[in-house]
Amino acid sequence: MKRVSTVTVRKRIVTVFLFGLIILGIIDVRLGYVQFILGDKLMAKADNLWTRDIVFEAERGHILDTNDEILAENVTAPSVVVVPRQIKDPEDTAQKLANILDISVDKVYEDITKNAASSNIRPAGIKISEEQELAIRTLHMDGVYLAKDSKRHYPLGDDLAHVLGFTGIDNQGLMGLELYHDKKLSGKAGSLSFYSDAKGKRLDNLADIYSPPADGLDLKTTINSKVQTIMERELDLAVSKYNPDGALAIAVNPKTGGVLGMTSRPNFSPENYQEVDADIFDRNLPIWSTYEPGSTFKIITLAAALEEKAVDLEKDHFFDDGSISVGGSELHCWKHGGHGEQTYLEVVQNSCNPGFVSLGQKLGKEKLFTYINDFGFGKKTGIDLQGEGNGILFKPENVGPVELGTTSFGQGVSVTPIQQVMAVAAAVNGGYLYEPHIANEWIDPQTNKSVETIKPKMKENVISESTSKEIRNALESVVAQGTGRPAYVDGYRVGGKTGTAQKVGKDGRYMQNNYVVSFIGFAPADDPEIVVYVAIDNPKDTVQFGGVVAAPIVGTIIGDSLRALNVEPRTDGLDKEYLYPEQPKIEVPDLIGMTKEELAEYMTNLSIETSGSGDYIIDQAPAPGEKVEQGSKMRIYLSDKKNREP
Repeated sequence: MKRVSTVTVRKRIVTVFLFGLIILGIIDVRLGYVQFILGDKLMAKADNLWTRDIVFEAERGHILDTNDEILAENVTAPSVVVVPRQIKDPEDTAQKLANILDISVDKVYEDITKNAASSNIRPAGIKISEEQELAIRTLHMDGVYLAKDSKRHYPLGDDLAHVLGFTGIDNQGLMGLELYHDKKLSGKAGSLSFYSDAKGKRLDNLADIYSPPADGLDLKTTINSKVQTIMERELDLAVSKYNPDGALAIAVNPKTGGVLGMTSRPNFSPENYQEVDADIFDRNLPIWSTYEPGSTFKIITLAAALEEKAVDLEKDHFFDDGSISVGGSELHCWKHGGHGEQTYLEVVQNSCNPGFVSLGQKLGKEKLFTYINDFGFGKKTGIDLQGEGNGILFKPENVGPVELGTTSFGQGVSVTPIQQVMAVAAAVNGGYLYEPHIANEWIDPQTNKSVETIKPKMKENVISESTSKEIRNALESVVAQGTGRPAYVDGYRVGGKTGTAQKVGKDGRYMQNNYVVSFIGFAPADDPEIVVYVAIDNPKDTVQFGGVVAAPIVGTIIGDSLRALNVEPRTDGLDKEYLYPEQPKIEVPDLIGMTKEELAEYMTNLSIETSGSGDYIIDQAPAPGEKVEQGSKMRIYLSDKKNREP
């Protein structure tokens, strides 16, 4: 038998030991790598295998007006979540849920037997009613859960619909402010995680993990709901009276570019947008539609001519015989036979087309189109809404004498209403072109503190303050003494300009007896607080002139809005020039304290109605000093005592 030496044995033992040590080291390194490097990742994978999540949607941020009135909010509407592996009797559960949700049993059965950790019954099980919620809770069905959820509610109904927009079934913004600011409004979802075994059964001995949702921020806007309500009312009345193809209205603060109100017709309900054709809710006319502006565009030509000192409104004259010859074409005035000899101020008051053609000729195409570009036409304004249009301008190389002439009075160019409003706002606010905006401030709903404020963005200083003052004075005279008289508001200085634009048909030709009539006004004329634009598309059964249809609507909106904004009336403006058959308004006399006998001797062209009994007049309506139409009714209140009791 061969003997092994002690040295050899020792060598073998050392070798085996070292080999084992190396293997142990490798195992330790591997365990360390798994523990410290891959541990979190592997634990996360294991956690995903063991846990089931029920998602809790974040509360969507509210949308508020400038005075914190709610424009869009959330109402509770939970959603059904099922965990298929926890459902013991799928047929029975499907039958019960189908009855509650009013859908087919087969549809429910398909959803609750899916090979998934959890499942929704869409769409019937999303944002269910209070009655459906109570029925599901009462039945205590295994594997059926109610996840906290909500749906959007718009307290003002269809008011401001195109601006606010709406959300989808998952509370995602689909249109309007809801879409444009969806990221900040939507917040971040939370969840409830519970542990389950391989078969999906809940492990009650392990604690659930709750991750709370982070609610979306509240959006405070520049919208004034009082102004908005006034605009909605007046547009509804216009639609009822004229049955137009469409209508729109915009109001902005010319000092900031903040939108005070915006609406269009046809309209829709944001909570039931599926009930109308997509063409209605997809097209926010004030920012989307493009059309020839007509005479409201003359304000830009006027601004350019005054800034370039090409004309003196008081001293320079123009003779209008009804047309002007340009490049071999005759461009006509709206008034047959023309206006005759006029100052250029009267050219503005009369909205004389040939007179404005002459202003365009004085400027030349380079200067006129430079100002048109500077005032923001031909490009998007940047308003925080989706779907804004660019408008269409002549390419410089295509502008000849005729194109220069027609552009001067607003024909042959295509603009959006929001471009028009912001340009005129710049013309009357001292010359500052602002970017229009609706979002004003972002607020944390938990702390109610502001986290971000949107500052007005001034894009360009297009004209001087002195030129802007001239424009304001000229446009105030248009309302007091020119074509804009129907927009005159007693007690307020209103300026503005009419617009009547012939529409272009699909064949590229101008349509007959089919116009977009408009008016743009601002007030107070010396220090504007509001600019209002109204356009009525093809009004029926009326004379299609901006001064006849749109001007009185704007006048009413401005008057009521200024009172809603607490702007005090004044008496230092231009007096209205009345034309036959118009009659000037009369001031209501102060009759309080008179006796019935004295009233009998008092001459007034108001219709008097009495309330109460007695010999003394203790109150009256309208109040003394108000101006009303001649022949208006006036009510007096009688008593036996001379003074009303406190």
